[in-house]
Amino acid sequence: MTPTIVLIHIIAGVCLLLWGVMLLRSGVTKGFGALLRRVLSASTSNRYKSFLSGLVITTFLQSSMATTLIVSSFAGQGMITAGMGIAVVLGADVGTTLVAQALSLNMGLLSPILMIVGYVLYSFESNGKLKNLGRIAVGLSLMIMALALIREGAEPLKDSETLPLILAPLESDPFFAVLVAALLTWIAHSSLAIVLLLMSLVAGGALPMMLGLYMVLGANVGGTIAPLIATLRDNPNALRIPLGNMLIRVIGVCAAIPFLHYIHPLLFEIDPTPEREIVNFHTAFNLALAIVFLPFVNIISELLKRALPDRLQPEDPGKSKYLNDKDLDTPSVALSSAMRETLRMADLMEKMLQDTMTVFKTNDERLLDKIKEEDNTLDQIYGQIKNYMARLTQGSMDKKEAARYFQILMFSTNLEHAGDVIDKNLMPLAQKKIKNQFNFSPEGLKEIEHMHGLIVESVRLAQSVFVSQDVNMARKMLEDKDIIRKAETDGMSTHIERLRGGVPETIATSSLHLDIIRDYRRINTYMCTVAYPILEEKGQINPSRLRPQEIKMTLDDEVKL
Repeated sequence: MTPTIVLIHIIAGVCLLLWGVMLLRSGVTKGFGALLRRVLSASTSNRYKSFLSGLVITTFLQSSMATTLIVSSFAGQGMITAGMGIAVVLGADVGTTLVAQALSLNMGLLSPILMIVGYVLYSFESNGKLKNLGRIAVGLSLMIMALALIREGAEPLKDSETLPLILAPLESDPFFAVLVAALLTWIAHSSLAIVLLLMSLVAGGALPMMLGLYMVLGANVGGTIAPLIATLRDNPNALRIPLGNMLIRVIGVCAAIPFLHYIHPLLFEIDPTPEREIVNFHTAFNLALAIVFLPFVNIISELLKRALPDRLQPEDPGKSKYLNDKDLDTPSVALSSAMRETLRMADLMEKMLQDTMTVFKTNDERLLDKIKEEDNTLDQIYGQIKNYMARLTQGSMDKKEAARYFQILMFSTNLEHAGDVIDKNLMPLAQKKIKNQFNFSPEGLKEIEHMHGLIVESVRLAQSVFVSQDVNMARKMLEDKDIIRKAETDGMSTHIERLRGGVPETIATSSLHLDIIRDYRRINTYMCTVAYPILEEKGQINPSRLRPQEIKMTLDDEVKL
């Protein structure tokens, strides 16, 4: 077998290994990411619980990088301190070594069994937990197959005369070997994949043991690069966690290199099998770092806080608070973030609505300008929600998540439309009232205030329906819509009566009065759309308010008779 063919086989094995890791991570993240996040957020009360939660979650998630990014996002939102975050990451790094330990064992028939089971589960339903379990099983199967392919592909390299000449500079220069492995790990975005690759190459005789151990150290450093780069522009609280992890790893590598020649015989005595020696060293190194640094995570956090002080920046109300691109791989988490941002829109729109009544009563032009600025903020938040949702892949959602996706988009869109009604319709009416120095009659103002109160209540109820998906509250929304429609009709009748009575204020503000009532009701119409999908799903709403044609014809015939 020529060197080119051998290299192609090894590269193919590496690609298959990376694909298996990605598929496994995707299945865990999409199927169980929200549950793992809840467990993680609830298990960080002290450093030891944090360490254990990081270890357990990363054992399932198969990626210390993913765990680091999740914990960093928690720290950026103030949900966890940097010290506890570093403790979680120390546990996560140990967790990845347990996966390597498992995959270093003789799997026998496990790979084909996992492939069959994974295919059946993946084909069982279009989306949902079973499909993601299928992804996990297939990913594990591909990883086991890839390790065997790499080991077999590297077998001919044992007798190569050229390979020792290429590897000699790396073996004689430990720091260069560490650097090469770190760069490979950064490119692969998976320290687990690189450690498994090194394990297979050492087992196949293509890589000397000492060089393999040096490169394992490099893989541990390289695994910290991607999370650090991903959080560079985040809140300093978020950045401190991957930076602390990198510093701990660099210190550990520098401390381990001088003693590696003494560590190697000890590992050989524990288990002389080459692949086991590699993964045992990987586990021992991470356990040693956890034992040494776990008691000092708060001190490390304080040092990082001094090196990276909080940035004092003016708050931009139009910037999203809850949307995080790192959540896009976990649809349930991303949808929750989008829902929180949509509720923030609802709060802002309700405040705008409350202020409209103040403007109509007090002619406050500064408040009027503020409402216009708030509508611009509302538009900015909506634009960010819309773009965020567009990047969220619907194909990976189950039926419930897909329905939630549609509801969030619909409700946020209607909130933006309601804001436009306030800005482009109600505020020009207020400007007209101020410019012409109009005043509503006491009765007319009372009717507008009554309608305004009903609309504010409907906005609050719409938020509750949006969050709870409660059928009874959704029914109440549509029942209240009929009350608002009646209030509009009654108000119009009494307004006409005042016109006939020649009330001066009513005559002067007639068009203003009717337009304000109409625009308030338009806002209620936008809010009520949140109730329709809930009631339709439960079969509690008619598809159309029109009478069936045959009944209408019968009624028409009766009228003619």
